[in-house]
Amino acid sequence: MLTTSENLNENLTKALEIYEKASHEELISMLENGSAAQRQISALQLDKICSAREARIFVSNLTGQDGKVREAVSFRLKEFISAEYFLSEENYDIFLQAVLDVNGNVCRSVISALCSIRNIPEFTQYFCPKLTALTKEILEQVRNNEKANSGYKVNKEVFKLYWCLEALYEFCEFLPEASVKEILLNTKDIKEYTIREKTAKILTKSFDSPDLLKIRQDLKNDRHYYVRRLM
Repeated sequence: MLTTSENLNENLTKALEIYEKASHEELISMLENGSAAQRQISALQLDKICSAREARIFVSNLTGQDGKVREAVSFRLKEFISAEYFLSEENYDIFLQAVLDVNGNVCRSVISALCSIRNIPEFTQYFCPKLTALTKEILEQVRNNEKANSGYKVNKEVFKLYWCLEALYEFCEFLPEASVKEILLNTKDIKEYTIREKTAKILTKSFDSPDLLKIRQDLKNDRHYYVRRLM
């Protein structure tokens, strides 16, 4: 007798076999209007994106869909994102939302994909200021929640701040050093060590600011090993 897990794997295998016979147009249609299972498998089966319309349909599944759909789309994003069809402010806004997904796998995959277009000025000039503003907004919420000892809210916002800082690490060279300094002067003292760890990771980049160099020196003596090891 098959276990529940084995049944699920068998069903997924059968579904994949069916979708292998679907045309490109059928896969795009299911990605736009299908069930969660259809969207997930369509995302995994696609082998190309042929237009700006198809790119919008694909990217739109990064938000507002079942977690398995978002994860499947984020997993494939890096393969397609360099195509010119993805270069639009509408898509950039969705990418920013996806960086803060509740599923860390989605956050990680999206940030990795965005690194593929980091040298496209049209993208970085639009995306980086918005990432900076969002990071500052979430940082302020974390600081306020820490003062209020609001545990659940702290954890929820800390998760978002963690991934904002991970994205900042990848794009800080496109940001004014003053903006980076403003953020790190505050994140260096956040109670949650993972935020200080991300702060330390960003400081492994080259900076000239005496204030940032001082933060780097301070974090060498941080109480948590995972922070100190990066310094």
